[in-house]
Amino acid sequence: MLDNFHFQNVLFIDIETVPLYPSYENLPGKWKSLWDIKASHLTRTEEPPSELYRRAGIYAEFGKVICVSAGYFRLLPGGQRHFRIKSFFGDTEKDLLLKFAELLNMHFNGKNHLLCAHNGKEFDFPYLSRRMLVNGISLPKLLDNAGKKPWEVNLLDTMEMWRFGDNKSFTSLLLLTSLFDIPTPKGDIDGSMVYEVYWKNRDLPRIVKYCQRDVVAVAQIMLKFKGEPLLSDAEIMETEE
Repeated sequence: MLDNFHFQNVLFIDIETVPLYPSYENLPGKWKSLWDIKASHLTRTEEPPSELYRRAGIYAEFGKVICVSAGYFRLLPGGQRHFRIKSFFGDTEKDLLLKFAELLNMHFNGKNHLLCAHNGKEFDFPYLSRRMLVNGISLPKLLDNAGKKPWEVNLLDTMEMWRFGDNKSFTSLLLLTSLFDIPTPKGDIDGSMVYEVYWKNRDLPRIVKYCQRDVVAVAQIMLKFKGEPLLSDAEIMETEE
């Protein structure tokens, strides 16, 4: 599996998103009507649009990116590995997306470079692309895939790889790490809590740590797929590079 895969060419990412506004009541009139239409297609129950609004963050038309965490491997002399993590986060989406786009344009723009995320092809990659366009940011080469043939698209998705062509089910990152006995640092939040932690608790650093843990988990899964040793805590570090 992955015989031609080289870890040094891959940027592992994860994103965290929230609704654009703190509550349904804060939506401008036009956008409240648009959300009502969207919400009517989201459930078969009688849940009102106001109750469903906390889910708005997963839709690029109604949400925004508050954190992008990225991890990459560096091999040191003697074969020692370092996995370096850098996060772009903040309340102003355009600023953090510009900085992430700059990273891609400067350091991950070659024909052999790859982006990797869990469920990235259905969520992270299209979400980033859509929000960049909304913010007037030109798409970096790795995300600009219009007109490309499937084999020309340099995006990896660990969930898609695990499916082996079977598209009947969703396999969460937590389930896959548990299956492969990959140790993950215990976190105090999960994805369902990001909305509240951001809009009610105003604790963005807590969300950043959660996002970084997921990036490490994706890299560890790829190491398992490749049959290589897992990263130790000593090999993982935050960086400003």
